[in-house]
Amino acid sequence: MDETLLFPCSHGEDAPERATVPFIAAATAAASGRSAIVICTVEAVWLGLASHAERVTEEGMPAVLDLQRTLVDGGGEIWLCSACTTKRGITGDHPLVPGARIVGAATIVEALASGRAITLA
Repeated sequence: MDETLLFPCSHGEDAPERATVPFIAAATAAASGRSAIVICTVEAVWLGLASHAERVTEEGMPAVLDLQRTLVDGGGEIWLCSACTTKRGITGDHPLVPGARIVGAATIVEALASGRAITLA
């Protein structure tokens, strides 16, 4: 069974280290040939916009925008919670980073219910 690894992320500029770690893990997984998706909720949905992602850096760690590129170049995706984007006024009209898309809870539940996805914290 081909597993998709789901990495939850709920932080952005509010906690750069916490925002960076899921992208490190997902980018590493994707670069090694694994299917990986970062699921951004709460403040992390801002990372779907390049103007925000480029500002999230933590000393001693790779920049989030660079990690996003590695993730997507390896075939990974970035999912932005639709309830969280709506609350923050982010719509499909905003230019999203490559590989990012706004998804509803049903998409996430379907990924988990299919038995192909596992969530890693």
